[in-house]
Amino acid sequence: MTFLRTISTRRLLALIAVCVTVVVGGTAIAVAASSGGPVPKPEPLAQAVHGALTAPEVTGISARISFTNHLIESSDLGQASSPILTGATGRLWLSTNHQLLRLELQGDNGDAQVVLNGRSFWVYDPSSDTVYRGQLPADTSKHASSGTAATPTDDTVPSIAEIQTDITNLSKHLNLSGAIPGDVAGQPVYTVRVSPQHDGGLLGAIKIGWDAVRGVPLRVAVYAQGDSSPVLELKATDISYGPVAASDFAVSPPVGAKVVTVTVPDGGSNAKLAQSKLAHAKAADTKLARGQRRAAMVTGAAAVAGRLHFSLVAPATLVGLPRHAVRLLDWGGSPAALVTYGENLGGIAVIEQSAPSTATSSSTQGSRGEELQLPTVSINGATGDELDTALGTMIRFTRSGVAYTVLGSVPPVAAEAAARGL
Repeated sequence: MTFLRTISTRRLLALIAVCVTVVVGGTAIAVAASSGGPVPKPEPLAQAVHGALTAPEVTGISARISFTNHLIESSDLGQASSPILTGATGRLWLSTNHQLLRLELQGDNGDAQVVLNGRSFWVYDPSSDTVYRGQLPADTSKHASSGTAATPTDDTVPSIAEIQTDITNLSKHLNLSGAIPGDVAGQPVYTVRVSPQHDGGLLGAIKIGWDAVRGVPLRVAVYAQGDSSPVLELKATDISYGPVAASDFAVSPPVGAKVVTVTVPDGGSNAKLAQSKLAHAKAADTKLARGQRRAAMVTGAAAVAGRLHFSLVAPATLVGLPRHAVRLLDWGGSPAALVTYGENLGGIAVIEQSAPSTATSSSTQGSRGEELQLPTVSINGATGDELDTALGTMIRFTRSGVAYTVLGSVPPVAAEAAARGL
């Protein structure tokens, strides 16, 4: 049983998604260039992946890390000084049973924390004095569904030939590098570069580097199109393998911090799990659960329009992209609409909801007075807020009592044109 098999890919990606949500961005890594440490021998990608999957189990991790964030221009950050937004150095701990994980980013005005305990997680942002809490999706693997502990025989490690077949299939849609030898944090590392072949929006590539001996991820990175430096980078700078003291996980959110609940979508396809969740929702029979079930079943422009308290705006095309889907959302107990145009990362999404009674501001201010300045943009006479990042753009504006949010991995000019087309 290895680290990569114990912490499933879906749970690892879900945890990364949570961090991305809070950061308004993602995670990133640089190429595994040699920095003087041990370098593994060259191997085919399939063989390197197989080696990671069959590596011996690690009994805990203590590491120093570096997080770089160039997602948002410094001029847009204003006085905000959160290490989540500006990048920072910090530390990471993983328990022996891999159920406890803590990541700390050290900032001048407080430390950001990410803590995972089983499926439960919380993330603390010191700039806004806010705690984000939630649950990761349930593990749908055989040992998880049966309620038994994982053993080496629960999952069969694919052969090198099977891994190569998967790589060949992925190569029909993605550009994959080989296993690039290098070193990270004094450990031998293989790095793979993945980039979209088409419809990638502003995403240039993702790079992942793992310990060639133990299979532990030591570097992750996301690059914007045309940029040789990572937009975001999370990497280990020093790492030790072995048991971690319980005191390193004994941390709690600050008393009095604002608490926000984060819902992580469950992308599993296990039918029995889905039926179990539906039965549980029916048993709870709360107003919110009923609203969420109704929203999940309503799709199509006409059906969604009939459930809204406002007029749906969903043109057949938007900036040359055909309308792909219209879905009803349950937004805090109120009906809202999600309209998507195009497909993949090159598409655009529009969220329509009843506007809140309070006026919106072009800056987001935390309880400690720190602000994230957002430029304003004119949308057919309405004033909107625009968040321009290296990987995409978000525009939010209000018109006739309806709030519109336009999202896409597109440059500001395309997002603004889409907003004006509504």
